[in-house]
Amino acid sequence: MRSNTTSKISRIALLSSICFAGLGFAGVAQAQTAPAAAPDQETEVVIVTATKRETTLQSIPVAVSVTSADTISKAQVRDLNDIQTLVPSLRVSTNQSSTNATFIIRGFGNGANNAGIEPSVAIFIDGVYRSRAGASIGDLPNLQRVEVLRGPQSTLFGKNASAGVISLVTREPKFEYGGSAELSYGNFNAIVAKADITGPLGENAAGALSFGYNKRDGYVENIGLGVDINNRDRFNVRADLLIKPSDDLKVRIIADYDKLDELCCAVSNVLSGPATAAVNFAGGQLIPNSPFADRVYSDIPPTNMIENRGVSMQVDYDFGKLSFTSISAYRNSHGEQDGDVDFTSASLASVPQIQDIDTLTQEFRLTSNYDGRVNFLLGAYLFKENIDQTSAVVYGKDFRKFAIAAAGAGGALIPTIEVVTGNAPGSFFGAGTGTKESFSLDNDAQSIFGNVDFKLTDTLTFTAGFNYTRDSKAANINVLATDPFAFVDFDALGQGAFGRSVYVGGATNAFLGLAVLGLGRPATAAEAAAASAGQIAAAQSIAAATFNANPAANNPILGFKALQFQPPRLNSPNAVESGRTKDSGTSYNARFAWEINDNFNAYASYATGFKASSVNLSRDSAPSLADFIPGNPITNPAPSKIRSAGLAVVNLRAGSRAAGPEEATVYEIGLKGRFPKGAFNLTLFDQSIDGFQSNTFTGTGFILANAGKQSTKGVEFDATYRPIRPLILTYAATYLDPLYDDFKGGAYGDYTGRTPAGIAEFTYNASATFIQPLANDNRITYRADYFWTSETQLSQGLNLNPASAFPNTPAGVAARNAANLKAAEAYTFQPISLNASITFATSNGWELSAWSRNLTDERYLTTIFDSVAQDGSISGYPSPPRTYGVSVKHIW
Repeated sequence: MRSNTTSKISRIALLSSICFAGLGFAGVAQAQTAPAAAPDQETEVVIVTATKRETTLQSIPVAVSVTSADTISKAQVRDLNDIQTLVPSLRVSTNQSSTNATFIIRGFGNGANNAGIEPSVAIFIDGVYRSRAGASIGDLPNLQRVEVLRGPQSTLFGKNASAGVISLVTREPKFEYGGSAELSYGNFNAIVAKADITGPLGENAAGALSFGYNKRDGYVENIGLGVDINNRDRFNVRADLLIKPSDDLKVRIIADYDKLDELCCAVSNVLSGPATAAVNFAGGQLIPNSPFADRVYSDIPPTNMIENRGVSMQVDYDFGKLSFTSISAYRNSHGEQDGDVDFTSASLASVPQIQDIDTLTQEFRLTSNYDGRVNFLLGAYLFKENIDQTSAVVYGKDFRKFAIAAAGAGGALIPTIEVVTGNAPGSFFGAGTGTKESFSLDNDAQSIFGNVDFKLTDTLTFTAGFNYTRDSKAANINVLATDPFAFVDFDALGQGAFGRSVYVGGATNAFLGLAVLGLGRPATAAEAAAASAGQIAAAQSIAAATFNANPAANNPILGFKALQFQPPRLNSPNAVESGRTKDSGTSYNARFAWEINDNFNAYASYATGFKASSVNLSRDSAPSLADFIPGNPITNPAPSKIRSAGLAVVNLRAGSRAAGPEEATVYEIGLKGRFPKGAFNLTLFDQSIDGFQSNTFTGTGFILANAGKQSTKGVEFDATYRPIRPLILTYAATYLDPLYDDFKGGAYGDYTGRTPAGIAEFTYNASATFIQPLANDNRITYRADYFWTSETQLSQGLNLNPASAFPNTPAGVAARNAANLKAAEAYTFQPISLNASITFATSNGWELSAWSRNLTDERYLTTIFDSVAQDGSISGYPSPPRTYGVSVKHIW
């Protein structure tokens, strides 16, 4: 059930009122008539382009957070992952590789670990959409500001933005010479070098060139390999050309390249379960129950290499009352990764992958600049993308020993099963077997969008907007299981053994079917009588009837199915499944913006958003229950399209090929205020997404499914106050009350009425910057910022309860799901970060800084998950330790 939202909102309101009082906003009536402050005490006017028009942060009627380049520099933010400590409504999570980041706004976000899932939070860099988070992580060269737009933004941006937008804006080249150079050194031998230069290239052209280098030793010792992981090794270069033939025409061309080659990311053991004994039997080691030891075992280094390159051209032409903008871009992202997936020193399994993503985008916009009461923006957007991926699951030399140990007492029967099924001795779980995989996805999308502003009065504006999107995807899924054990049908094998009476030399009690497998049982009286009389057919019939009465209870070899980690798959497209999705959707927004007076602006809005279907571009892709109902053909399962078409393969499982579209809705009320010494923004919202695309890991694979509905009610507040010239204070707080309103198809059963994991109820951020003037126009800047969240559940469910402990009935499955959901409630996280810096700056452009991030060395788990193929164990990703260093910078 949803928590008491009214009382929670009153708590955030109380905190906000305290902040108002503490920051000097207690007497806002006096502020309107008080004498104006001296210019050097006024707060900075922040210009944003979130609505595709330049406006001030305090007048824009949109829930947006803006982080300036100056703030990013003083806070020593190194990449997009660190931005979350400055924007409370944003959470960024990088888990299994350096190139997989998930961005979450107001509790909504997805997209990592599966290239077929486009993120609900869209990322734009200089107006160019980056379809995958892994292709957008860089060290932020020439950054001017980061705008985080909260809630669906489909009427302003052509591509999927059902949960929000992160827009990065870089500095344009200048027509005067300038530049900067920075060198930083920190613990773990961290070296960051950055430089940029800009200047005129002629009367009508200017250029800029920048590069960045970021290298650091790993802070986690991999004992098994004798190397340090979680290091950094990144390089980027960017060329920027600005052409202005006239005051009406501007052309900007950007070409960029960046490369990342790192060992990431360390996985710690959070809970050592029963399967650890099998790991030890196979010769493997791990550090049990020690998530923050910063010491791990693995037999394969977690390599991550990604190269991103692209070119874009933006043309802006102003012809009087209308302005035309065209943004064209091509991007390529090439990634290679490999790594241990059992996270032990045993050679059990690895998952190599090579991925290429080619993206073409084109946006056109026509914007009016009328002096009257009506203005508009009209746009069209084209998107074309191709993804090619090859990957595999490769069993190592120790996997057979591990599987035999994991089977317990039955492990001794594996060699016998090889003989009975006609496979060569030692072929099950052989080194080099597993899966071979290839995937491709072609995506074409087109949209038209626009907004119209009606100025009803001098102070009241009504805005209406729309977006119509068509999206089509064509996927090819080819997965080949190469382990012979994956093809053993234990349902049929068990029944066949039960139904086989063998009469040997006239001996009675000669029912030897299961005895062949070492699982013999005494013959029943009827079987023995039939066998002794030589009535073999009668004995078989009696045994088959006994088996079919309760196959699960009478087939003791069914437990071996749990070791079929990578069963055969059905490739797609096929005669039943087209491998295609076609979606279209229309989004709307309506907003009233009221300029109350010189100090206050208010707005109320209703908006919808749309994101097209996502495709399960992974080895876990499987037919849906609508097309295939699993079961043993011998026991007559329900008919389905796949089986009727003769496509069913042995051990085929049902799952998902795709998740349907997301449709977002948000109601917002906002109040913005600006005063001589400060400013604030307050937003109340109720946001929901129908069909939210959930991608959950269960220990051996991912389940992609649509939640019926996920919603979040909340309050967002941020304020800036400058009580005296040298001191700038900021405060921001977010309260979120999330709920699965309807999600019956969760990975662990029915989630309806539950709180989604990973979403903090309260998040705070505060900072203080003190600028101390010195002689000769020099200065010292002291800065500290603090980030805190309330305790939050890490995982929705954990597979800690073995299936054998519950009856194989619908009630038993429901009881196990409930137990696994309950088990996850004990694992929480609470991100806390205190960051500080001191900078001495001279009047001639030199800066010397000392800084630290996570000054108090707080550690927490960012994500936990079921250990791969190790039931009852939990693995997790720990947060980074304290980092610190010094840097020198020169600006000219």
